[in-house]
Amino acid sequence: MNKERIQEFVTELPLTVVEAMAKIEGHAAEAGLIFIVDEASRLVGCITDGDIRRWILKGGKLTAPAEQAMHKNPIYLTENEKTNAKALMLEKIITAVPITNGDNRVIDIVLSREVSIIKNRKKSLKGVPVVIMAGGKGTRLYPYTKILPKPLIPIGDTPIVERIIDCYVEYGIDEYYMTVNYKKGMLRSYFNDLAPNYNVKFVEEDKPLGTGGSIKLIDDKFDKPLFVTNCDALIRADYADIYNHHIKCGNDITMVSALKNINIPYGVVNSGENGELISIEEKPTLSYFINTGMYIINPETIDLIPDGTMFHMTHLVEKVMKNGGKVGTYPISEDSFLDMGEFEEMKRMEQKLNIISEK
Repeated sequence: MNKERIQEFVTELPLTVVEAMAKIEGHAAEAGLIFIVDEASRLVGCITDGDIRRWILKGGKLTAPAEQAMHKNPIYLTENEKTNAKALMLEKIITAVPITNGDNRVIDIVLSREVSIIKNRKKSLKGVPVVIMAGGKGTRLYPYTKILPKPLIPIGDTPIVERIIDCYVEYGIDEYYMTVNYKKGMLRSYFNDLAPNYNVKFVEEDKPLGTGGSIKLIDDKFDKPLFVTNCDALIRADYADIYNHHIKCGNDITMVSALKNINIPYGVVNSGENGELISIEEKPTLSYFINTGMYIINPETIDLIPDGTMFHMTHLVEKVMKNGGKVGTYPISEDSFLDMGEFEEMKRMEQKLNIISEK
C-alpha cells in the first residue's frame, strides 16, 4: 500500500467544496482531482477542478458538501486489474485511477505520468491577440520600480512580463500588444534585444489612461475575442478552456476570478437580539472570488471605451452590464493566481514557481 500517495489524493468525508478545492491545490494539483472515501475508507466519489468550476458557475456555494459536486460513481480498478490502468486512462481521458481491494478501500493511485501516457498537446489559440497593460508605475514595489519598470522586475532570472507571455506562447499565440508609459524605452530595448519568436507591438500612452483606456489607442481592428491582462500576475490555468468558455457562454466580457481565503485569527461572535450570544466560531476562514486582472473581451466592447480618458477595465465591465451586455466569470483556485503587486506576494510567486530568492 502506497500510504503517502493515498494521503495526497484521498480525502475522507465530511468535506466541503472549498476544502476539496484546497486539497486539489496541494500535491494532487498535477492530476487536478482527488478521490473521496467514507468514514469506513471506502471509495464513494471523485471530484476534479473542473467539477468544482462547474459547481461554482451554476451558483453552488463553496461551503456546500463536496458530495453535491462530486462524481458518485468514480472510475477505479481492482488490485488484479492494475495492469489495465494505462489503457483505461487513455480510453477515459483521465489523469489518475484508484486501485481498490475487495472491500472497495483505496490501496494505491496510478498516475498517467507514471505509465508513460503523453498528454494531448494544448489546443492552439494561434491568431488570438493578447493585450498586456504595462503602463503603470508600480509604486507598491518601490524602490525596485525606481530603477526598472514593473514588467521587467525579475522573478528568478526572468522578467515577470516575459513569464506571462510564455504562458500564452504555449498555446501558439504570437501576437501581443503592450500598452506602455512609465520607462517605456527600457521595455522596448529589452524586447529588441530578446528578439523573441513572437511579435510585440508597443502602444504608447502620452498620459496615464488606466487599465482600459490605453486599449483604445490600438490602431489595429480585431475580428475575434482577445485576451487583456495585467503585467504583474501569472495565471496558471487552461487558457484554451477559458477562451472556449467565453465563446460557449456568449459573453461580451469574461473575467478570470480566483479564490481568496482570508483567515480570521480570532473567535467570531454571533449575537442576536439585545446582544444575546448565539455562538462563537473560532478562527473561521472567509472565502471570496477576486478579480485577477485577466479578461477576454469581444472587439465591439472596445468602442465603449472613451478616447483620451482615464478608464479602467472595471469601468468597461460596468458599462457593458449597464448596456445590457453579458459579463461572465471563469473561476480558478487560489494557487492558480500568482500576483507580484507587493513584496510578500512576489515572494509567494517565487515559492510557487520553485524559485529560490536571493534577495
